[in-house]
Amino acid sequence: MPHDELSGFELRTDLLTRVAHAHDASHYLLRPEVVVRAHDVDGVVAAMREASRRGLPVTFRSGGTSLSGQASGAGMLVDTRTRFTRVEVLDGGERVRCQPGATLRLVNGHLARRGRRLGPDPASEIACTVGGVVANNSSGMSSGTTRTAYRTVEAMTVVLPGGTVVDTGAPGADARLAALEPDLHRGLAELRDRVRGSATMRAEVERQFAMKNTMGYSVNALLDHDSPVKILEHLMIGSEGTLGWVADVTFRTVPLLTQVATTLLVFDSLERATDALVPLGASGPEAIELMDAASLRVAAADPKADPSMRSLAAGAGITGQTALLVEYRAATGDELAPLQDAARAVVDGLALELPATLTTDPATRERLWRVRKGLYTAVAGARKAGATALLEDVVVPVPDLTGTVRDLGGLFARHGYDGSLNDEAVTFGHAKDGNLHFMITPRLGDAAELDRYAAFSDDLVDLVLGRGGSLKAEHGTGRIMAPFVRRQYGDDLYAVMREIKSLFDPRGLLNPGVIITDDPREHLRDLKVEASAGGEDAPLVDRCVECGYCEPGCPSRTVTTTPRQRIALLKELAVAPEDEREELQKAYRYWGVQTCAADSMCVEACPVGIDTGVVMKGHRARSNPALVRKGGEVLAGSWRPVVDVLRGALGVVEKVPTPVVRVASEVARGIVGTDVVPRVDDDLPGPGPRREAEDVPGEPRAVLFASCMGELFAPADGGVPDGGRPVGAEAALRTLCERAGIGLAVPEGIGGLCCGTPWASKGLPGGAARMARQVLDALWTATRGGQLPVVCDASSCTHGLVETPHHLSGEDAGRFARLRIVDAVTFVRTDVLPALADRGVAVARQGSVVVHPTCATVHLGAVDDLRAVAAAVADDAVVPAAWGCCGFAGDRGMLHPELTAAATHAEAADVAAGERARPGGRFDAYVSNNRTCEMGMARATGRDYVHVLDLLEAATRGAALT
Repeated sequence: MPHDELSGFELRTDLLTRVAHAHDASHYLLRPEVVVRAHDVDGVVAAMREASRRGLPVTFRSGGTSLSGQASGAGMLVDTRTRFTRVEVLDGGERVRCQPGATLRLVNGHLARRGRRLGPDPASEIACTVGGVVANNSSGMSSGTTRTAYRTVEAMTVVLPGGTVVDTGAPGADARLAALEPDLHRGLAELRDRVRGSATMRAEVERQFAMKNTMGYSVNALLDHDSPVKILEHLMIGSEGTLGWVADVTFRTVPLLTQVATTLLVFDSLERATDALVPLGASGPEAIELMDAASLRVAAADPKADPSMRSLAAGAGITGQTALLVEYRAATGDELAPLQDAARAVVDGLALELPATLTTDPATRERLWRVRKGLYTAVAGARKAGATALLEDVVVPVPDLTGTVRDLGGLFARHGYDGSLNDEAVTFGHAKDGNLHFMITPRLGDAAELDRYAAFSDDLVDLVLGRGGSLKAEHGTGRIMAPFVRRQYGDDLYAVMREIKSLFDPRGLLNPGVIITDDPREHLRDLKVEASAGGEDAPLVDRCVECGYCEPGCPSRTVTTTPRQRIALLKELAVAPEDEREELQKAYRYWGVQTCAADSMCVEACPVGIDTGVVMKGHRARSNPALVRKGGEVLAGSWRPVVDVLRGALGVVEKVPTPVVRVASEVARGIVGTDVVPRVDDDLPGPGPRREAEDVPGEPRAVLFASCMGELFAPADGGVPDGGRPVGAEAALRTLCERAGIGLAVPEGIGGLCCGTPWASKGLPGGAARMARQVLDALWTATRGGQLPVVCDASSCTHGLVETPHHLSGEDAGRFARLRIVDAVTFVRTDVLPALADRGVAVARQGSVVVHPTCATVHLGAVDDLRAVAAAVADDAVVPAAWGCCGFAGDRGMLHPELTAAATHAEAADVAAGERARPGGRFDAYVSNNRTCEMGMARATGRDYVHVLDLLEAATRGAALT
């Protein structure tokens, strides 16, 4: 990426980067002229000065999950996520200092170890960042008005448009502000006195901010704080990048309440549901979520919804019913008990459509929450082609909630959002706070629909303000409500807001059009018109809502593009002018296809179930010539000799001096291509031992399908206690089973079998299908027709086997589906560890172990099993808060080492921070459950990573049977 080290930022103007960064979670689309990635605070200052020199407006982009258009801009877009992810826990978790690029999930991961969490809890916590939480004054379903960003921020470092940097928590901060920015300091004091001196303005501010409110600027700061520096600090909260940039922020945290009880209450009418809010609220719930009849119809169609919901839909049908999902939380079971008693006392007195049970069972609670959390997925994923999933939020005083929901339904009917012209709108929200969300699906590219949407927006403003509410409760003003700020606050307070903007940003370069605007149609300009990706991609990606939930888990997120960007670029390619299409297609081969790890972590986070990894594999398949595809089939039929050749090559590489091999590989990469020839480095291990064909003695309890990765790559030289050497995953599993008295069968011809992942990931479906048939035949016999489970010693290969039916058809697919595929860590947890204990086999425990879960472990649902096996060996098994897919992806880490380097950077930094806090400056061991992932993490950290079974095997070597 082009950059200027002296400036402290990288600047890109190429078309692909600008097009990719034009997309965020909102329904606005502004293509930036330049995209900047700042390295540090000085880099942000330098970038702002460069923008000022060029006369470019500046927009800060972190998570890109904001819905109101505040993260898009047509000038300079500054990426403040990639290099700003540091989290520092203070005072045992009572406080935490974060940089703006850290996701809430990452911060809460650090805090969870201390029994704490952040106060704001937006639904987008997997992807939204601290920067956005502060910029939007985020809250959430349990935050109310007391645990918002505004109420929990203690201090921050602010970069003002002129380059002044102010640490609001430093001693003498107010004096420093007065010295460096005298006009701003004086102006804030004057505005404070003006608002406090007006009984009318003071009363209006107090009324507006008694409820959730993210409209306009946080002018309540003028009443809540005395010193200009503290007023500045709190005006920055909710300012959406229009006043300056927050370089770091310190929060006061709240207790993590782990004991939870949940109930779903279904009423026959909206009125009865809202009548119950007062007694329910008095019983002490953390959250009360309201769902209208349209929401219940959508949710009840989910086959995984709670059975009671499906029975409601199957009976007389859902007509006017309304539901409340109520949740109680406490730190301990003893503290939860009185809350449960209070809840039952209220619920027993309610007239309900269905019996209600207050449950603490995690599985039942998960089914109940599907009713609420599945709404967005169901509506957005099923919207018609060309429609936009537009999620809005408003707030009214709780006594006005009933009338507002009724009137909102009337607006939907009047403007065709009741199913008559568009998909039926759904309404839900945080009832305890009077905060409603609704989703409509207009086609913004159609002129008539746009006019209808504009009329609906005007009527919505009338409705909400007529009820004494706010047009924005959580999502921020953005562009969508900027034209209505004056109307909500009145002329006097709007004038105060305009003066605030002028004091901070006199040239008006920061995020123009957001919060403050003179354009009454600002909310209708620069709209994103949904396009289809076309061809084979369309059914796979067109339902994408560009929410960005996929991005934090994507291995390539900091080096090339993310799943959201890959999909957005596909759609842009489909409609781009010819000159742009050619440039985008050429760049997309590397930035989109080649550097996708295809690990499918994106589908785990995607609310509409898109697997961008599968899409990129499809592109690889279509780009492979017929000769290459045929070659893939041949390799599948001759896998044993191919493995022998590869092992021989690795043996040669191991013996030849590294500089010679590296130069040779780089020359070949330059001639043949970097996506074909791997780069050879000095950390590439030699070949491992051949897979054993013999069974493990004893009556077989499972079939061992050893991975060929163990043959190709030897285990690390060290990494197990007392200077011993690991034996490799297959040998470790065999030995552990022998010690446990568990027999294993081995399929015939194991040396020529493979899980099929190499063919699938490279887009060679013919080869994948041929190998799948060979594997099926061998496993069907070895498992006695599916009677025995199949155990694999490498998580990616286990996942590859699970995916095998996708490469089969007809009866073969049905037969394979009857096989039970289990990863070795799961088998060891459920079968081997108990058997070892029964036989009195002692385990020599370690003090601390770092655990790297793999992407395949996530897909398999085996992360807890991996943790449990590690915990059987170590007193402290630590999964780094910043862990993620290593990006090695089979051979992708050798083809594109920059991918693995970027993917492992954050986790390696987390591991290093953990080491610094430990005696001796390191952990006792470093484990995973996949050989290439171990290689990737070893490269990133400089530590020997071994399979967790290697550690367990070494820990039981000295054990004697009793």
